[in-house]
Amino acid sequence: MKEVLYIEVPTPDVESVKLWLQQEFEPELGAKIITRSGIRLTLSTPTRQESLISGIPAKSAGEVAIFVWSLQRTTYLKAFRWTETPIAQETRLLSALTQGLRDRFPNVYPEPGAIDLSQQSIFDALATQYPLTVKYFQKMPNGEADLTRVYWWEQRWREGVRNPQQPKQVIFAGYPGDRTAQDQAAGTESHPTAEQPHTPHASVPYDLIYIGGALGVIHAAMMAQLGYRVLLVERLPFGRMNREWNISRSEFQSLIDLGLFTLAEFESVIAREYEDGFHKFFDANNPPQAKAPVLHTPTVLNVGLDAEKLLQLCGAKLRAFGGEICDETEFVRADIDRDRVTVTLTHLPTGHLRSVHGRLLVDAMGTASPIAWQLNGGRAFDSVCPTVGAVIASGFEPGVWDARYGDVLNSHGDISRGRQLIWELFPAEGEELTFYLFHYHQVHPDNPGSLLEMYEDFFTILPEYRRCDMDKLVWKKPTFGYIPGHFTTGRRDRQVAFDRLIALGDAASLQSPLIFTGFGSLVRNLPRLTHLLDTALKHDLLRAEHLNQIRAYQSNVAVTWLFSKGMMVPTGRNLPPERINAMLNTFFGILADQPSAIADDFIKDRVDWLTFNRMALTAAWKNPALLLWIWDMAGPVDLGRWLGSYIDFTISAFISSLISSWFPALLRQIQPWIEPRFPRLWLWLLAQSYSITDGVGRPQPQRATAAALEKQTHAPI
Repeated sequence: MKEVLYIEVPTPDVESVKLWLQQEFEPELGAKIITRSGIRLTLSTPTRQESLISGIPAKSAGEVAIFVWSLQRTTYLKAFRWTETPIAQETRLLSALTQGLRDRFPNVYPEPGAIDLSQQSIFDALATQYPLTVKYFQKMPNGEADLTRVYWWEQRWREGVRNPQQPKQVIFAGYPGDRTAQDQAAGTESHPTAEQPHTPHASVPYDLIYIGGALGVIHAAMMAQLGYRVLLVERLPFGRMNREWNISRSEFQSLIDLGLFTLAEFESVIAREYEDGFHKFFDANNPPQAKAPVLHTPTVLNVGLDAEKLLQLCGAKLRAFGGEICDETEFVRADIDRDRVTVTLTHLPTGHLRSVHGRLLVDAMGTASPIAWQLNGGRAFDSVCPTVGAVIASGFEPGVWDARYGDVLNSHGDISRGRQLIWELFPAEGEELTFYLFHYHQVHPDNPGSLLEMYEDFFTILPEYRRCDMDKLVWKKPTFGYIPGHFTTGRRDRQVAFDRLIALGDAASLQSPLIFTGFGSLVRNLPRLTHLLDTALKHDLLRAEHLNQIRAYQSNVAVTWLFSKGMMVPTGRNLPPERINAMLNTFFGILADQPSAIADDFIKDRVDWLTFNRMALTAAWKNPALLLWIWDMAGPVDLGRWLGSYIDFTISAFISSLISSWFPALLRQIQPWIEPRFPRLWLWLLAQSYSITDGVGRPQPQRATAAALEKQTHAPI
């Protein structure tokens, strides 16, 4: 018996596929016999005369069994022949079968329709299209509000994806002689101008206005600790989070070294610490060279944090350092003048408009940020991870999962309706388990990516992933969001700043292309971002040309975007179902064969040039088909873009190897002389210093500044 066909039929209605096989499919060759899960086709031996007429060799007769099954809310089909010897009519038959299925069951990308919540509840509006999603959100404490947020997030994301060339203008330049925000977003060149006079700091109430209170509050608290006057604006009630955060002790240590947290405070926000984390991808249908053992990463995302508790702690620190928090308030627009930025806000409960003034606006609104869409026009993001899940308080039977371990990346099936679904599982306090279901996704106007479709998948297939009775689970809260990705070809190909405005976190596509951990990426880069922004603020270097140097670009991370590209099913394409799992297992199998430090560095964005090249060559040697798969999925244009990333990585790594051991130390020595005399040059030199260290995965050691320690001493929490 030999497998001769394996395809996915992109529909959850397996019965319709089976009925089509049994009743509508009319093969040109062979006799059809109906079976319980499909059909059997008996192919007769052609006569000598038939062979001469048709050109089909007169080989032995055979039988092909075709059956379907359902998994991951989609349908899979396999065909086996009973003999090892190929049957003459086999290729023709399977080609006709595949084409018939593609015509009858094409790729469909559903989306929620427009609803009027003044006329009906969110539950009533979505019950028909997403019945399981409505059922289980109704069991959550704030389910109605949370499901409304899911719908709002998806609608806003879709609008941005489908109208990238006409983004809503929310940034306005209000002083004559300077280019507008739209000109700058389009890349219009500006000419050097005379140095601006220092802003009279007392004329504006705030140095920094942050829009977005999740990742934003961490950076805001850090800057407030340094003595800056900070206002944080949050659309939701402050402290609410739609996902949990995981990190490692070594990564969080940077926040302790900077003086933002004490070790005791860090311990207080840990919900669970794991002994190990697992990475395993489904490989039952993979060729032998694309199977892999479990990859163990005991120091990757092994500390589960109570995100809301961490946010509240950051908020308390922000207030203690003199900062303010304005929650349930939405950003409307920003008007930028030569000496300040004026931000218009709406208080959502009352609808009241207010304006606030500051020296610098920080966009931390995440993927749905209208500022990010305006600044980057048609290329705000190249990819995205639609992510859904939930925190489940209890209800799993004993033995379903051991709370000492985390499931970092896991797939339990092949491609499903144009997506390779990947799970994450992280235990928290008590019996709590946090689940995420996500996929790497191409940003496409016909298929932007749907959170609601993903939630219907989540509630359908959770029992397939980890056995459970869904009706016995106690639901604590949902976890969801769009996590963006940018295929960086160089350190200047993305606009992260405008005059008196800078983007941070997901709004700046700051994350790891592999596991898309925006929180981890922010924490790893916080020392760099803080130091550079502190320098710019001290010297009033707040024009776009200066602020665009304050970015967390890493050439060693940029070169890995092709990896995430290979995880995406292009819109409208039908790939072999096992393709992405085979690619993942090839890479993770190599990591599993390496010392644990290699995998740790790779996932934490610290992989160096030699290690990257060695792994790439090993992957090509182990699975030569990988090169053809990447070419098929990426195409010549993206491969050309990636080559630019690789060249930049190579040059950066070479320069780093020559000067990184002495250049930062030299800067520290000359700082007292050069910074007060040439602040612009100093900011540029400092950015270059970080570029050749942090920018290639070799972060500089950090210590808390004297100002930070002084503030922390006088403002305990």
